[in-house]
Amino acid sequence: MKKAIYCFLFLLPLVVTAQLQYPATKKTDVIEDYHGTKIADPYRWLEDDRSEETKQWVTEQNKVTFGYLDKISYRADWLKRLEEINNYPKYSSPSRKHEYFYYSKNDGLQNQSILYRQKGLDGKPEIVLDPNKFSADGTTGLGAFSLSKDGKYAVVGKTKGGSDWRTYYVMDMKTLKYLPDSLEWVKVSGAAWQGDGFFYSRYPTPEKGKELSTKNENHQVYYHKVGTSQDKDVLVYEDPANAQRFHNVFTDENERFILLNISDRGKAKDGNALWYYDSKSADKKFKPIIKEAGDYDYSFIDEVNGKFIMSTNDGALNQKVILLDPANPQKENWKTIIDEKPENISSITTAGGKIFITYLKDVTSRVYVYDFNGKLEREVELPALGTAGGFGGEKDDKFVFYTFTSITFPPTIYRYDIATGKSTVFRKPEVKFNPEDFVTEQVFYPSKDGTKIPMFITYKKGTEKNGKNPTILYAYGGFNISSNPSFSPSRITWLEQGGIFCIANIRGGSEYGEKWHEAGMRNKKQNVFDDFIEAGEFLVAKKYTSSNYLAIQGGSNGGLLVGAVINQRPDLFKVAIPQVGVMDMLRFQKFTIGWNWVAEYGSSENEADFKNLITYSPIHNIKPGLNYPATIITTADHDDRVVPAHSFKYAATLQEHYKGSNPALIRIDVNSGHGASNLKKGLETAADIYSFTFYNMGLTPKFQPAKPTEKKAF
Repeated sequence: MKKAIYCFLFLLPLVVTAQLQYPATKKTDVIEDYHGTKIADPYRWLEDDRSEETKQWVTEQNKVTFGYLDKISYRADWLKRLEEINNYPKYSSPSRKHEYFYYSKNDGLQNQSILYRQKGLDGKPEIVLDPNKFSADGTTGLGAFSLSKDGKYAVVGKTKGGSDWRTYYVMDMKTLKYLPDSLEWVKVSGAAWQGDGFFYSRYPTPEKGKELSTKNENHQVYYHKVGTSQDKDVLVYEDPANAQRFHNVFTDENERFILLNISDRGKAKDGNALWYYDSKSADKKFKPIIKEAGDYDYSFIDEVNGKFIMSTNDGALNQKVILLDPANPQKENWKTIIDEKPENISSITTAGGKIFITYLKDVTSRVYVYDFNGKLEREVELPALGTAGGFGGEKDDKFVFYTFTSITFPPTIYRYDIATGKSTVFRKPEVKFNPEDFVTEQVFYPSKDGTKIPMFITYKKGTEKNGKNPTILYAYGGFNISSNPSFSPSRITWLEQGGIFCIANIRGGSEYGEKWHEAGMRNKKQNVFDDFIEAGEFLVAKKYTSSNYLAIQGGSNGGLLVGAVINQRPDLFKVAIPQVGVMDMLRFQKFTIGWNWVAEYGSSENEADFKNLITYSPIHNIKPGLNYPATIITTADHDDRVVPAHSFKYAATLQEHYKGSNPALIRIDVNSGHGASNLKKGLETAADIYSFTFYNMGLTPKFQPAKPTEKKAF
C-alpha cells in the first residue's frame, strides 16, 4: 500500500507577505502512522502550552497581531461604542428559595455580575457574592451556586481565568461567611444537596504543569459533609475500567431520590445510563433504571408520588415525556403522558405542579403548559417570534419567570402567573439603540443536496441589496445544539455600521431534532460544510453581499467549521474568524475532555473514522497556492476545553503554507478560557474582530461622538 505524508517538509526561517513578517516557528520530525498512512505533525511541540518555548511563541505571535491591530485607526472608536452600548443594567431571572429571591445583576460594565438576594420581590437587595472581588484583574468568576434545601448553606464554585476547573466552597447563608470547606479539581459537576452535605464530581489531581491539557479520565462522585475537609469525602461512585465516562449525581426537590447519570461518550455512545436509590430505604446501593448507556437519552424531570416524570428520545426522536416507576423500570411499564410532536423539544422544566415544554418551530420558541398527567392546559403567549427560556421553579410556586429575546429584542424578563396564564413584564433592559432601525428576515435556502436550511438575516432598514454590504455569516452546526435568535449588544455595533449579520441554522444542531443532528455528524460532517458554503452562495446570489464583503465566524465546533470551509472554498470569503476551534481532528481526543466528542466526530483510532476525518481536518487540508481570506484566529491560554494547541498548530501551518498578502494572524488571550473570562476581555475581542473585518474589506466605519456617561468603563 502506498504511504502518503500529509505535510510539506520544507522550512523557511521567516514567512514574509506584502504586509507582515511572521515569527519563525520551529518544525520537528514527528510522523504518526494512522492505519498505514503516515501523517507529519511538525508542530506537535506547541501542544505543550505551559512550556517556556511555547510561551515565547505566544508572545511573538501576539506582538505581530496586536501590532497589526494597533494600526487600524478606528479600533479604539469601535471599542468605545461597544462600551457605550453594553453599559446598561443586566439582570438574571429571579429564583426563589423560601423567603428569598436570588438573582444576578451587572450594573453595566462590571467584569462579573454580582449575586443578590432579597426578601420578597419588593425587599431590599443584599449582596451575596461579588465576583469582581475574587481577583484583582476580574478573571476569577462564579462558576456554580447551589443552595441547600433549607437555604442554610450554599455551594460556591469559583473558576480562574476561564478554566473549566472549579474550586468549591461552602457559604453560611445566615452570616454570608465562608466555612473552611474547600474542594479542588471539580469539573463537569453540579452540587446535589442531600441532608447536611452534597454530591459532586471531580477528577484525580492532574500532574503539576499539565492541569490545562492532560486528558481527564476517571470521573469520580463524592459526598461531602459540610464542615469537613476534602480528604474526608466519601467516594460514592467510580468506574476506572471505563475511564472516559461522565458520572453525575442529582437529587429530586425533596432530596429523597439520589440519581446517578452515566454518559459513555468516550465509546461513541450518544445516550446515557440512569441509576438511583431511595434515601428512605435501608439499601443505599444504586439500582438501574437504564442499565447501560446507548444511543438514547433519558432525563429526569420531576418526581410525583414516588414515580419519575422523564423525557426520552427512545422511540421518539423528537422526545416524549413518560411516567416511570423506578421500582419497575422496564420499558413495558412506561406510560407515555406527552407524545412526540413534529417539533423538537428544546427544554422541559417544572414549577407550581405544571410541566413547561419549549418546542422549536423553525428555530423559534413555542411554550406549552401541561399538568403532571400530561394534559395540555395552554400555550404561553410570547411577545414575538424569538427565544424563550426559564419557567423553572418549585412545586409550591404560584408564578415563574422567563426571559424572552431575539436578534434585536434585548433579553426581557417576564413574570408568568401559573393560574391565569398571563405574562407581565418584570424587567426590561434599556439599551442605547433603537430596535425599529433594523429588520430581521428568515429565509430558507437549498443546500447542495437540496435540503432547505433556515437562516436569519438582520440589517438596517433601507439597506440596498447591491452586493456591497459588509456581512458576517455565523454558524455552529454540531452537538445537537441549536443557534437560536438572541440579542447581542455588541452585534448591534456591526449592524449600525451598515453591516449584515446572518445566522445559518445548518445541520448538526438540534433545530429540527435528532435527525437534523445526525445529518451533520460523523461521516455526514460534510453536509455541515456544504450547508455553510451554500449560505454564502445564497447571500451573494441575492446580492446581500459579495465575496469581497463576506466574512465567516464560528466558535469551538463553529471554529472547526470556519477552518474546514476556507480550505474548501477560500474564494467565497474575504475574512475568516475561527474562534477557539477544534482544528486537529486526528488528536482532539487526547486532550482534557476531547474524548467526549468521539460520539460526534468519530476517532482517528478507528480506521473508517480516520479516513473521514482526514478529508476535512482544518490543519491537514491547508494547501499551498490557495488564496486564503484574511484570517484572525482567536484562542486563549486557559482554554482547557478546546485546548489552545489546536489554534497554535493551525496558525503555524497556515502561516507556513499561505504566501498571499492577506494576514493570517492569531490573537491569544491571556487568563481566559473557552469564552472571555470577563466583560472587558470580551469587548476588546469584539472590537478587534469587527475592526479587522472592516479593515480587510477596505471599509471605514463612521461613529457618532460617544455620549458622556456616569458609569466608568472598567
